[in-house]
Order: sequence, then structure tokens, then C-alpha cells
Amino acid sequence: MAVGIFAGIAVNDFRQALDWYKRLLGAEPAFFPNDVEAVWQLAEDLHVYIIQDADRAGGAVGMIWVDDPVVEIARIADQGIEPVNVEEHDGVWKYVFHDADGNETGVGGQVASP
Repeated sequence: MAVGIFAGIAVNDFRQALDWYKRLLGAEPAFFPNDVEAVWQLAEDLHVYIIQDADRAGGAVGMIWVDDPVVEIARIADQGIEPVNVEEHDGVWKYVFHDADGNETGVGGQVASP
């Protein structure tokens, strides 16, 4: 069975969220289905999108697994976004970010031992 994901994040202010997620994800969206939705392709068959939907904004929780969390977090910090929390579980690091609505996106992965 083929597996993919198309995960959505509801936001209040589409333009503000679009800027923030471009900086967090490090890329322009792959496409815009309409005026209040933007989609990023993170990998083959793996997508995340934002959609303006005030009734559902603020409740999303997700994590993006990356090969080198240290490099990715440095890139995000260069964009002016800092994690609100850092968690470590058996060599896996999760850096927690919150957008303006309170949606949580973790970025993390296995961190090599020094």
C-alpha cells in the first residue's frame, strides 16, 4: 500500500501565516489551491498546508523529521524564529515552534553524539 500525507494547519490570518511558514519551512509554497490556502511539498507524497479557517485555528500539532536537526534549527533561527521548547528523548531532539495562532510544529530527529 502506498502511503502519503496531506496535513493541514488552520490559521486566522493567511498572509501573516504564509510569511511565517515560508521562513519556518525554508521555501515558497509548491502551489496555492485558492486565495486562502498554501501547500508545501516536504518530500514525495508528503505535504503540509495552511488554510485560513478562524473556527479551527490554533489546534494543530505536528512534527517534521529531518536528517540533521542541528543544521535545520540553525537555518530557522537565521530566519528570526526561535523554538519555544526543546525536548530530548533517547537521542531524538524535538524543537517546538508555535505560530501566531498557537499551532505547534516540532522539527527534530536523531542527533549524532559528540
